[in-house]
Amino acid sequence: MKKIGFIPLRKGSKGIPNKNKRKMVGRPLFTWVLGEAIFSDLDEVIVYTDDEAIIDFIEKEYHWTNKVKAITRSKSSATDTALTETAMIEYSESIDYNFDVFCLLQATSPFTKKEDINACLSELNNGFDSALTVVNTHRFLWDKNGKPLNYNPLKRPRRQDFEGLLIENGAVYAVTKHALQSHKNRIGDKTAVITMPEDSFLEIDSESDWIAVESLLIERQKRAKKSKKITHIVLDVDGVFTDGTITYTKDGEHTKSFDMRDGMGLEILRQFDVSIMIMTSENSQLVAKRMEKLKLEHVFLGVKDKYNLLKSIVDKEGISLSNVAYVGDDVNDLTNICSVGWSLAPNNATDIVKLHADVVLSKNSGAGAIREACEFVMNYNKRF
Repeated sequence: MKKIGFIPLRKGSKGIPNKNKRKMVGRPLFTWVLGEAIFSDLDEVIVYTDDEAIIDFIEKEYHWTNKVKAITRSKSSATDTALTETAMIEYSESIDYNFDVFCLLQATSPFTKKEDINACLSELNNGFDSALTVVNTHRFLWDKNGKPLNYNPLKRPRRQDFEGLLIENGAVYAVTKHALQSHKNRIGDKTAVITMPEDSFLEIDSESDWIAVESLLIERQKRAKKSKKITHIVLDVDGVFTDGTITYTKDGEHTKSFDMRDGMGLEILRQFDVSIMIMTSENSQLVAKRMEKLKLEHVFLGVKDKYNLLKSIVDKEGISLSNVAYVGDDVNDLTNICSVGWSLAPNNATDIVKLHADVVLSKNSGAGAIREACEFVMNYNKRF
């Protein structure tokens, strides 16, 4: 049974400019649901967009998986007034409905987890032809004429005695091929509902919504942390290995300064069977040469979505994020900082990273911060 995921993205956004590409906890908003789709039971994930920048981003970023494809959608399906079903049917017809299950995923629902996607897919094996995600709200509803819709005000129930209502949160919709062809709609004749946390009902339509959702995501990631033995340490480069500055010559070439004591710290750490990985957004030959000198094999250059790459590595290594220590300094490290077992930040890291890191080191980047981080890991692991 072929199961495809479908993430429609439009270039324009009136409420929040460039909303889909804007960094949510340091990552483009759409990558939150895309990552969960990659690690779910879906066989293929289609990002359907009129934004060439997103297509280019996907083609460069997700070389570590063969599940993701970026497809250009037509202008008519990407207008303000076009229905999502228009894009769904347009793509489905372009591939002659070559799938068994179609799963619509909304990029503006960053709370979606792979478990929510898999739960919807599973229901299609239980006699349902469609499934969707909902939240259970215990709020009392009224119409515009002042009439209650879901309770008797004269017998106001206690919250613990009130079943509430199930409301679509717009995150995940799964439908069989037959139902989609028949109804031209994301919903079929017999629909299952999958409940997600009430936080997932929040919509991102304003700056205040963005702040609220981002804060909740950060707390969700941090609550999932667990203390385990550190088997891997992942390090950013600029602002961690270096002081974050670049020196240019008149010919345009540039140099970076590295602290030799940091290199010794990493060498000592490897003797304690801690695997060392480098993950940087820069694609620099200077960095490649320095890591070659340090005899570091796991070097990932030009990485913009560090969190999904790290999750992929963790899966392949058969460990969990709780076994990872991460050293980063800026906003593009933030999701990893909030998610791994132990996160560390140089003393001169950005304020937002220092706010959420587990440990703020006493040393600055390029001046002993890595050496201090290595000593922390060695001392921490002694308890195991």
